Amino acid sequence: MSKVQNLTELLKHAAKNRYAVGSFSARYTKLIQPIIEAAINTHSPVIVQLSEKEVIRHQVGIREFADEFYHVVKTLNPEVPLALHLDHTKSLEVIKEAMDAGFTSVMIDASEASFDENVEITKKIVEMAHSRGITVEAELGKIGTTDFVETDIDEELYTIPEEAQKFCELTDVDCLAVSVGTAHGVYTVRQPKVDFGRLEAINHLTNTPLVLHGGSGVPSEMVVRAAQIPEGGVSKVNIATDLELEMLAVVGRKGHLTEEEFNGYSPELIEKSRKAVKKLVELKIADYLLSDHQA
Repeated sequence: MSKVQNLTELLKHAAKNRYAVGSFSARYTKLIQPIIEAAINTHSPVIVQLSEKEVIRHQVGIREFADEFYHVVKTLNPEVPLALHLDHTKSLEVIKEAMDAGFTSVMIDASEASFDENVEITKKIVEMAHSRGITVEAELGKIGTTDFVETDIDEELYTIPEEAQKFCELTDVDCLAVSVGTAHGVYTVRQPKVDFGRLEAINHLTNTPLVLHGGSGVPSEMVVRAAQIPEGGVSKVNIATDLELEMLAVVGRKGHLTEEEFNGYSPELIEKSRKAVKKLVELKIADYLLSDHQA
């Protein structure tokens, strides 16, 4: 029996046991399997995700992505907790499409709106999702970016702890992405950092699992420390760019590929890139997230 679920129990266990669950962006359907295989090999819970902008950039369909996820689950029959998550999404239509396709969790990103607007938009999604047993992630504050895959702007605005408390109480959201210093994409000029004091303050004021976006390139000791904050800390860490860079290095490309372009490589090269991604995910699970043997 498969263990596909939403994020409720998955993140609750992570918070209690002071580790983080990796939410890995496959971006291509053929990279879903190595992520799940890595979770099986390390006996770790795992989240496979896809964002609205990745759908556009990589030209991969939401239904196609979900179908491949469930095909892999049926084939491997993993005995580890799994979730299928829709990352950064602003469109209600895309969220509905993901829910209908079998995603067990969705993220509504209304962080660019005012606090009150963010609350109202998030509440609407929460009501719709909870009626179907689907969990919801929201964002408060603005998380910067370096590659504009997940977000349209590079504005950074740290999450205010008291606002996080109020936001969670008003929306009943299941987990909250907070802005504490990390950024989406590859760190080049700026260096990754985590405002641990702010993270601890948010954690103290809310009972909602917290999410760290922009996990690629952040030193492992920072993530470990964030995950091991007593009574919670960060329970979900998003990792996307590292996986794609690993695949691109194998196929000898820079930038990004579309789903069709990646599928056009030889079976041997695709398999080699899948093995590289699986190895990287295994390393992240063991040394970065501390989620190995937590399934």
